[in-house]
Amino acid sequence: FCFCFSPRMASGMQEKQYTPSLLSFFIYNPTFGPREGEEEKKILFYHPSDVEKNEKIRNVGLCEAIVQFTRTFCPTKPAKSLHTQKNRQFFFEPENNFWIVMVVRNPMIEKPNKDGKSQTIEYQEEEILDTVYGAVVRQCYSMYKLFNGTFARAMETGGVELLMQKLEKFFYKYLQTLHLQSSDLLDVFGGISFFPLDKMTYLKIQSFVNRVEESLSLVKYTAFLYNDQLIWSGLEQDDMRILYKYLTTSLFPRHTEPELAGRDSPLRPELAGNLLHYGRFLTGPLNLNDPEAKFRFPKIFVSAEDGYEELHLIVYKAMSAAACFMISASVELTRDFCEQLDKLVGPQLTLLASDICEQFTINRRISGPEKEPQFKFIYFNHMNLAEKSTIHMRKTASVCLTSVHPDLMKILGDINCDFARVDEDEEIIVKAMTDYWVVGKKSDQRELYVILNQKNANLIEVNEEVKKLCATQFNNIFFLD
Repeated sequence: FCFCFSPRMASGMQEKQYTPSLLSFFIYNPTFGPREGEEEKKILFYHPSDVEKNEKIRNVGLCEAIVQFTRTFCPTKPAKSLHTQKNRQFFFEPENNFWIVMVVRNPMIEKPNKDGKSQTIEYQEEEILDTVYGAVVRQCYSMYKLFNGTFARAMETGGVELLMQKLEKFFYKYLQTLHLQSSDLLDVFGGISFFPLDKMTYLKIQSFVNRVEESLSLVKYTAFLYNDQLIWSGLEQDDMRILYKYLTTSLFPRHTEPELAGRDSPLRPELAGNLLHYGRFLTGPLNLNDPEAKFRFPKIFVSAEDGYEELHLIVYKAMSAAACFMISASVELTRDFCEQLDKLVGPQLTLLASDICEQFTINRRISGPEKEPQFKFIYFNHMNLAEKSTIHMRKTASVCLTSVHPDLMKILGDINCDFARVDEDEEIIVKAMTDYWVVGKKSDQRELYVILNQKNANLIEVNEEVKKLCATQFNNIFFLD
């Protein structure tokens, strides 16, 4: 148990603040250019691409030297990050001899000098958390692997040339979606938000999945989401975790709902009998009636007993419900199959969306109007990857908004680092300078972080508030006192 003060959050009025930003991102393999004069062959991808060749070689050489140097102290655990005044470098070896390096510029403050003309730049070296940005680098690789398979697979199929093409094609787009200024504890967890459902509605969804998999025997795996939250998945946890991130931060935000968004009104019984439905493909054909429609779906790679398998990813949506169907990539998907799927899934998914919405509305009425609580929290369960946050507002394709000050998010990250160092269950309470209390609890593979805004509270009162929160929000989850 520890108790500490946080002397942060004070800054002047005329200062200009700059958030962390991506300086460079590169992938290299030291075995590809072992001789002098061949150093450029090691570089498989480099962003930004307009950097002069010698500078690329110099930067990659420096990283290689750092990794080799740190190996002398601990051969099994090479360097993960390098801290300098202006930036921080993150190293990750996802496959043997393949290294990914991300260089992030430290946040900085520009302060006017007394003469009013010149500026002094102050780098905030301790503001960046290794755990957060290390997780971002690992996510980059996981996302690449989801759509392309491993680096080794590309090498086997078409050698270095094919791998470089794939890296260029994927990372050129993907790096534009990295918003390092809003990376935080949720990136470390990489969790999944589950939709709370009553047993009857859950059984209806399970029955729907079984019916579809029986009628369309090509379907190997299914996942079902409502309102960007997961309800059912037939995939392995780690595969679903990265697919969930892709769906909720990239695919769904790009296809914002038409008029029906957020208003899945329960359907009138007479409509349900007709085959009226609001289903549509989010991947593949935009319009089934278009004679020129293309029946190409994105391919994904998921783990299988003998390594990995390649699958077509069909994402089909009706109102706020989305079903993902995964089919072996060796099968060619035709117009007939897509029409069959549309006819079978469209009406059922529309009715299910309506049922879930009705159930959700009833539950909201029973629980009464939501008042703005005095606390905000993040909860994560390492066993099933369940994540819940009242700190984060809606994630969009471009940014994930939080409703608390970045300095408080930094404290949450610091507490998480402390938890990661030890295996025992523990609790940490921090009093921030701005009258906020921050509480972290770790118990039996679960972590809970609470931010309380109670100016005059003392330690005992804060503890009581957290107990109350656990009793109301997590009454079926055991937290050690």
